Amino acid sequence: MTSRKRPKLVLAIYFQTSGFGFLLFEHGLSPVAWGAPEVRGTDRTKRSLKRIDSLLALHTPDVLVLQDMSRRGTRRAPRIQKLNHQTLRLAKRRGVPVRTFSRAQVLAYFEEFGATTKQRIAETIAKGIPALDLYIPPPRKPWKSEDARMGIFEAAALAWILLRSRNAA
Repeated sequence: MTSRKRPKLVLAIYFQTSGFGFLLFEHGLSPVAWGAPEVRGTDRTKRSLKRIDSLLALHTPDVLVLQDMSRRGTRRAPRIQKLNHQTLRLAKRRGVPVRTFSRAQVLAYFEEFGATTKQRIAETIAKGIPALDLYIPPPRKPWKSEDARMGIFEAAALAWILLRSRNAA
């Protein structure tokens, strides 16, 4: 029996106020699909889970990567925490293993590259994955909301840590 050092398909999801960002990697850092669907309205949690379930069914990833929202992980809004927990349960029902990384782990990892802000992390990821270069949102002004496309790069950062740490092993 042979063991795989890294999964073939990695789906990373990052939850945002207006939806979620996702990125699907195949064989390392080769992106296959990505997006930042906006989910608005009163039943957005239910509709988000439906979209995530369809992503899991369509792509059948080897691993799902989410943000760690435990007490020691990252503090997020209660609705986002609940959505994250429901996504964990959904993945478990489908037999998809889940890995989580906290915001502190993401910042510590990308600090090695001199990237300590979301914008710099997105730029660093785009240098390593040129297909995402067109999706880098402009730097956020203090009076503006965060661009939904930033969710793609937040998801990519989570998967990047998993894939790079496995490649190093």
